[in-house]
Amino acid sequence: MPRTVSDGGEDLAGDDMSSWTGSRRRTDNTHGSYKVGFPPKKGAFAEFSDGVKETFFSDDPLRPFKDQPKSKKLWLGLQHVFPMLDWGRHYTLSKFKGDLIAGLTIASLCIPQDIGYAKLAGLLPAYGLYSSFVPPLIYALMGSSRDIAIGPVAVVSLLLGTLLQEEIDPVKNPYEYTSLAFTATFFAGLTQFALGFFRLGFIIEFLSHAAIVGFMAGAAITIALQQLKGFLGIAVFTKKSDIISVMKSVWGNVHHGWNWQTILIAASFLAFLLAAKYIAKKNKKLFWVSAIAPLISVIISTLCVYLTRADKQGVAIVKHIDQGINPASFHRIFFGGPNLMKGFRIGVVSGMVALTEAIAIGRTFAAMKDYQIDGNKEMVALGTMNIVGSFSSCYVATGSFSRSAVNYMAGCRTAISNVVMAIVVMLTLLLITPLFKYTPNAILASIIINAVLGLIDFEAAYLLWKVDKMDFVACLGAFFGVIFASVEYGLLIAVAISLGKILLQVTRPRTALLGNLPRTSIYRNVEQYTEATKVPGVLIVRVDSAIYFTNSNYVKERILRWLRDEEEQQEEQKLSKIEFLVVELSPVTDIDTSGIHALEELLKALEKRKIQLILANPGPIVIQKLRAAKFTELIGGDKIFLSVGEAVKMFAPKHENA
Repeated sequence: MPRTVSDGGEDLAGDDMSSWTGSRRRTDNTHGSYKVGFPPKKGAFAEFSDGVKETFFSDDPLRPFKDQPKSKKLWLGLQHVFPMLDWGRHYTLSKFKGDLIAGLTIASLCIPQDIGYAKLAGLLPAYGLYSSFVPPLIYALMGSSRDIAIGPVAVVSLLLGTLLQEEIDPVKNPYEYTSLAFTATFFAGLTQFALGFFRLGFIIEFLSHAAIVGFMAGAAITIALQQLKGFLGIAVFTKKSDIISVMKSVWGNVHHGWNWQTILIAASFLAFLLAAKYIAKKNKKLFWVSAIAPLISVIISTLCVYLTRADKQGVAIVKHIDQGINPASFHRIFFGGPNLMKGFRIGVVSGMVALTEAIAIGRTFAAMKDYQIDGNKEMVALGTMNIVGSFSSCYVATGSFSRSAVNYMAGCRTAISNVVMAIVVMLTLLLITPLFKYTPNAILASIIINAVLGLIDFEAAYLLWKVDKMDFVACLGAFFGVIFASVEYGLLIAVAISLGKILLQVTRPRTALLGNLPRTSIYRNVEQYTEATKVPGVLIVRVDSAIYFTNSNYVKERILRWLRDEEEQQEEQKLSKIEFLVVELSPVTDIDTSGIHALEELLKALEKRKIQLILANPGPIVIQKLRAAKFTELIGGDKIFLSVGEAVKMFAPKHENA
């Protein structure tokens, strides 16, 4: 016999409900060939364990260990912690060639960027280079992404610098300031490690894509504005990051604080960097032009300043970068005293932002190459590298989008490209850091401005406006929060808006009035399908969300409002009175005691109006809870149907046969 198709779009031949019939308990209704079935009852412990497994172990990480000897389990465990042991067995010379080229390419990009990002964080230039030496080595051993390039990034550097400078002045107390940076890095790594180890990675999903787009764009503009100090050669500059304070500082120095030689250097090389980026964008094969442009800019500008002695004319230079690899810094981390909680707070915030950026980048390139990354394993790897980094004079490192994009286009095959980059940075620290003495700060400002412009995604913002106005509002809120307040407040606004949107959707779920598509047994939203006709004497309402304590009263009131509106309309048009209210429950994935209580109140309200309540297509969890609460007995088994079509067929046969 033909199967009935309900409004949810499900074909009952393949519906979960139909699979329960014949072998499981049924309600006492006698309508139709298929009945609403009940899933087998689970014990409390089994139900709890299934919930924990689905929440924290949905990827079934222990599956490869099943039915394996102990020695094999040990080896699989080591491979799980250190993925390099797995893919390293199949590593070939051809893969190394790709990784070597990619590593050298991203090294040429990271060296000048690292120096600039360290200054953005309020640290000495050497700390930026340190952070591109140790962390990439740890990540190559433990990370699961083949394409992500590890090191300092602009947004995290700005955030870290802003938060640190709120606590300690880097000019008056540089040693304590740097120690607090290491402490924050330690707690950032600890936060990331804990989230991955306890499989709590889903927490970062609460920061919506729309909020991230706005936050990144605001941070990019804030970073670019901060670089006006080096770009214009201003000696005295505001420590605040909001756009109003920065512009006041810029225009306040226009007559006596700007240096024309500095502006000439910065503007010339910024134009060169933008031109190189444009060439690389137009021709993907010339990606290397954009990648090596920053290093070329540093070399040429340094040479020009040295030959012309422009530093004597007011052009600010780097002056000194410590030679040698990372010194130990474990003894400098604050494990007590007032700075402990300061470091913890700054670390948690910067660690979460760094984690969000790295996971997003890793997933993007994994999708492009059609492989999977383990989010929790990534968090453990990122956390470990930052913990180890805090012991070796590094500040918070994460995945860099610009470097990862270059890494991808340069043909990297594995995480060995990070190792190659780290070796180049090590050689730089050991051999050539004195050569950066005459590097002008202006070129570092130009490099950073050029890098952060890519964080402003106009296409994504326009798409948000077209698709979802609420998402666009979230994007704007995060954007304006960053540029008019601070990066910290912008982040808080982004999180608050993301959570607010979730709460709004949970507390005010959508409901829809359903009608019958002519000559079918299909029922659809009358607003979406204008040809759908209402069934005389029957009101059909669909609830498009789980029913919890947060929305149960709203759902009940919204259904009654649908009923009142329909009754008023029918009274005006002198149509037949509503005798049945069918609630389509197929989208309702769960219900709690408050939701059941709301259904009981709805039933009582309808009984006073002499209207019968009918339920259609309740899911397994819903029907099980309704039975446990004895609501199925209260409403009657003959009022619960497998589909809207069957309910209408039973109570409005004339319409169904029309």
